[in-house]
Amino acid sequence: MTKFGVFLPVSGRAASRNTLRQAAQEAEALGYDSVWAADRLVIPWKIGTTYPYSKEATFIVPPDRPFFDTMTCLAFLAGCTETIQLGMSVMVLPYRHPLHWSRIATTIDQLSTGRLILGVGVGWMEEEFAAMNAPFKERGKVSDEQLTLLKQLWSEEHITFHGKYYNVDDIAVLPKPFQKPRLPIWVGGEGKYAQRRAGQYGDAWFPYFVKVTPQQLAAGYENVRAEAKKAGRDPDQVKLACCLPVELTPNDGPPITDYLKGSLRQVTERLKEFIATGCIHIGLQFMIPHYPERKEQIERFAKEALAELKGS
Repeated sequence: MTKFGVFLPVSGRAASRNTLRQAAQEAEALGYDSVWAADRLVIPWKIGTTYPYSKEATFIVPPDRPFFDTMTCLAFLAGCTETIQLGMSVMVLPYRHPLHWSRIATTIDQLSTGRLILGVGVGWMEEEFAAMNAPFKERGKVSDEQLTLLKQLWSEEHITFHGKYYNVDDIAVLPKPFQKPRLPIWVGGEGKYAQRRAGQYGDAWFPYFVKVTPQQLAAGYENVRAEAKKAGRDPDQVKLACCLPVELTPNDGPPITDYLKGSLRQVTERLKEFIATGCIHIGLQFMIPHYPERKEQIERFAKEALAELKGS
C-alpha cells in the first residue's frame, strides 16, 4: 500500500508554534502517513541561482518571512504526535557536520520511537553555500563521504574514519537510531548523480519533481536500480518514493500531463498511475500560498481521496 504525506507550514506567514502543531496533529487524525519539513538555513536577499522546485524557477519564500529549522520542528512534533512519520525533504548534507546532525537525527528517532525519515540531498543554492562557507562545487563528494561515515556512526561502538573531508579516531557516538538496523536514508535529487547516490547509499530514491510523468519517474527509478546493481547491492533494497506539488481546481481542467493540477478526480486518477510505478510513499505539497485555503484542500483530499488511493 502506498503511503501519503503532506508538507508542513514551516515557512512564510503561517509558520508558528500553534499552526505547526495543529497541522501535524490534523494530518495524523485525517489519515496521512507522514508530515514533511523542508530545509533552509539562510535566505539571501538576492538569489541568482535557478530554483528547480517551482514552475517559475524562482525561490518561493521571501527573505523577510520566517523559515523554521527542519530538525527543530520535527523534534517538537515528536512530542505532539503519536503515530505519524516525521520526514525531512530534504536536509542539505554539506551545510552541517555529520557528527552533529547525525546525533540530532538519532535523538529525534529515539524520542519519536522510530518515526523519523531522513531525506537527504546535496543542495542547489550557490548563494546559501557561500554564506555557510560550504564547498558548492564539491557538494556531491562531501555528501557521499558523509553517507559513508554514517554507516559507521550508526552501527559501530568504536568509530575510526579517515576521508578527504572528515577524520575521526576511536570515538563513540550514542544514541544509535531507534529504528533497526538504522534510520531509513531517502536520497533526494532528480538527475543522474542523485540517482547514482541513491543506488549506492539509499534505502529509497526520493526526488521532488515539479513536472514529471509516471513513465519518466519509472525510467529514473530503473536507473537507480541499475546503479544499485553496479554498487554490488540488491536493487530491491532501494525503494521508490517522491514528492509532488499539487494544485486542486474546483472543476475538471485540461488532461494532466507532467504537472499535477486538476480537479480532485483528475488528481486522484493521476496519482493511481504513480502508485502503479511502484512508488511506496508520496509527499504532497499543496501549492496554495494562503494557508487557510491550503488547509481546506489538505482536509478535502484526505476525506475524499486517501482511502481510495490507499486501496488501489
